[in-house]
Amino acid sequence: MQVVVIEDEGPIRRFLKTILCSQGYDYLEATSGKGGLEAVALNRPVLVILDLGLPDIDGLEVIKQLRDWSTVPIIILSAREQEGDKVRALDLGADDYLTKPFGVSELLARIRAAVRRSTKGSEELPATFSFANVHVDFGSRLVSVDGKEVHLTPIEYKLLVTLIRHKGKVVTHNQLLMQVWGEGYNEETQYLRVYMAQLRRKLEADSRKPRFFLTEAGVGYRFKDGKDE
Repeated sequence: MQVVVIEDEGPIRRFLKTILCSQGYDYLEATSGKGGLEAVALNRPVLVILDLGLPDIDGLEVIKQLRDWSTVPIIILSAREQEGDKVRALDLGADDYLTKPFGVSELLARIRAAVRRSTKGSEELPATFSFANVHVDFGSRLVSVDGKEVHLTPIEYKLLVTLIRHKGKVVTHNQLLMQVWGEGYNEETQYLRVYMAQLRRKLEADSRKPRFFLTEAGVGYRFKDGKDE
């Protein structure tokens, strides 16, 4: 399985090569945005790891160009910590975002999740889905905790399904508002906070310390079922 790393810093490339090769991935690298686009086009990798600060074209432009013709999973690995950069990258089509310095275990977990989603197809849902003591039956639209049905409002249910559909992936506020509420709600982040709080109260053991419905501060939310660790 080939992974293309688009990164201009030599030490980071060498570090990533060691990590990826130790996990059985076929490592390919590019030191510029243009070279990275060519590498993806020629090799059709299972994943792209992309830095935003490249010497020729900005990494955001690389995402935009890649998404014109490819659905390859993209994980951003960047020193940029501004929320705006994260949101922009994810809205343009990146699948995940890690800031430098990063933890090796977390990076590998996110790589596995991204590759698995790509292999299975992130838009495909099974007939049922379970995490911890929660069971979701998509056919009957029933949700239960410890075998007891839990009532979810239509918005809560749609929010749950959307997060499960993108399991392991950061979903931005804008993406959730568009997919759950529709056009015209992209600024109504308060709606999202209220309904996420309700969903956590109903499905998390401790809504104050959520294990599954995680907040990505200033960016959005991520559903994590614990199986990617």
